[in-house]
Amino acid sequence: MSAGWLVAIILGIGALAYFFSAQRARLQRDQVDRAKEVPHSLPLYHGWFAFLISTLPALIVFLILSAVSNGLIENRVSAEVGTHVPDTAAASLQIGIVHNAAGALSRLGLTGGDVPATYATLRDQASSAGITMPDSGEDYMVPLAAGVNEDANAHRLLIQGLTLLLSIAGAVFAYSRIRIRLRARNEVERIVLWALLGASSVAVLTTVGIVLSMLGETIHFFSDINPLNFFFGTVWDPRFAAAGSGGSEGQFGLIPLLAGTLYIALVSMLFAVPVGLMAAVYMGEYASPRVRSTVKPLLELLAGIPTIVYGIFAVVTLGPFFRDLSAALAGGFAFIQAQSVFTAGIVMGVMLIPVVSSLSDDVITAVPRAMRDGSLALGATRSETIRKVILPAALPGIVGALLLTASRAIGETMIVVLAAGVAARLSANPFEAMTTITVKIVNQLTGDLEFNSPQTLVAFALGLTLFVITLGMNVYALYIVRKYREQYE
Repeated sequence: MSAGWLVAIILGIGALAYFFSAQRARLQRDQVDRAKEVPHSLPLYHGWFAFLISTLPALIVFLILSAVSNGLIENRVSAEVGTHVPDTAAASLQIGIVHNAAGALSRLGLTGGDVPATYATLRDQASSAGITMPDSGEDYMVPLAAGVNEDANAHRLLIQGLTLLLSIAGAVFAYSRIRIRLRARNEVERIVLWALLGASSVAVLTTVGIVLSMLGETIHFFSDINPLNFFFGTVWDPRFAAAGSGGSEGQFGLIPLLAGTLYIALVSMLFAVPVGLMAAVYMGEYASPRVRSTVKPLLELLAGIPTIVYGIFAVVTLGPFFRDLSAALAGGFAFIQAQSVFTAGIVMGVMLIPVVSSLSDDVITAVPRAMRDGSLALGATRSETIRKVILPAALPGIVGALLLTASRAIGETMIVVLAAGVAARLSANPFEAMTTITVKIVNQLTGDLEFNSPQTLVAFALGLTLFVITLGMNVYALYIVRKYREQYE
């Protein structure tokens, strides 16, 4: 039985529990003497109480047991592979091949005595059935993969049985508790409250998980590399080492990457802020309702375009255009490279225009109408009202919106890798290529490398650094908005 069918059966049990519990509550309500005993909750709440009791605990237990089962199977595979392949990087590849072999055995329906003796035989059988398997597998993987399937099937049957029993037990328990004075409404609201609390905790727990996942590897990286050399180094030369070579030489200076990140973000903000802010002023103060209802959705369509499309536009169209234009202006010498800070900043600025305009428009339209009318009544022109009344009143919100937009620019990857290149250098010339922290994170985690080498672990240090920078900008933006926000009636 698949997980989907199991969830459907549990929901079906919950639906039956809802129907019979609500029906029992109605019968009890009709039979009771209202003058002596007043029902506490409507039958609707009795039904929902039974539904939640019969479904939520079973689903939670199913998820927990499934995670534990996967962990146990993974530990067994890791231990078995580790006895054959002591190297960590090679072992991780072998573990993937074992899981691939287990999937092939499952799809072929091979169990017990039908399992082939060698990996080559299994690969040939899988190939004839249209299943692709790696060529680098070994014979010991076949019985291990068969054992993985047997354990998975046994665990699956046990988990499904326990989950169904728990669901049925919950339905019976909830049905037996149906009474006139049962506080079903309070119980349902308490369960919903805990569900809302859990949903609101997802963002916090996710942030904590991200930090912890990077922090451990970052500490491991700084145990091999001096933090001063990382944070204040001006040369980025990681010198990639092949898997198993044990090489750890290289220079991991953050300054070129940080400079490129901030430089490209600055260029993009210099382009996006004036255009987006003027668009927000036009839509909020000058545009008619008909024009606003048309222009605003069209402008916000830019935010829905994937960043890879912006990158392709930059590398195919805008970059060569700037290069050819500079060559025409300078008599054949192209002083603007096709991949440059300028190209990436302009394209990223186009992407950020709807972010700036939408956030600023919301802030401008939130300024009370009475302030506009009062300024106009005193004889100020429309432009003077905007410059001297509306924008100063909306300035804290606009500044917060710009800081949030800047943090969005700092975290961009695809536009930079296509429009600015991957050269880690320090340069004040915006017409030359530079790169950012996000691009190097991708580079360091790409390829067949040792996962415990500084060349790979530096990606976690870069990620944690970028996380701290963007988090600081977001916190400062919220601080600015809250401190200088005007309170209007």
